[in-house]
Amino acid sequence: MQLNFNSPKPIYLQMVDEVKRALVRGELMPGDKIPSHKERAEMSQVNPNTVQRAYQEMERVGLTETLRGQGTFVRNNPTLLEQLRSEMAQEAMRQFIAEMRGLGIDAKEMEQMLHRQLAQEDGEG
Repeated sequence: MQLNFNSPKPIYLQMVDEVKRALVRGELMPGDKIPSHKERAEMSQVNPNTVQRAYQEMERVGLTETLRGQGTFVRNNPTLLEQLRSEMAQEAMRQFIAEMRGLGIDAKEMEQMLHRQLAQEDGEG
């Protein structure tokens, strides 16, 4: 898991995003145990308070649950994965559109470019 210490996005939110990406990619599964606060702080070389804040945020949004004496686990929520995938896809689309508009590309041209790129990549696969 890679954190960007130069990013304007707070480290604790980057940590939350890493767990979300790992879930969507299948690297983490519902019910999986995640590292303890101390282990995660050592792995990431960040202050344990930062990790605690990330874990609190993950619990607040329903991503994880902590079982006393057992650790923190990815919540076993059947709709969680699909919800995360949808949210992340929408955010990627917003960023893509903003970048393209920043380049002066309108919606029609964007759509044409996207179709060409998808066709090219489908042809390579």
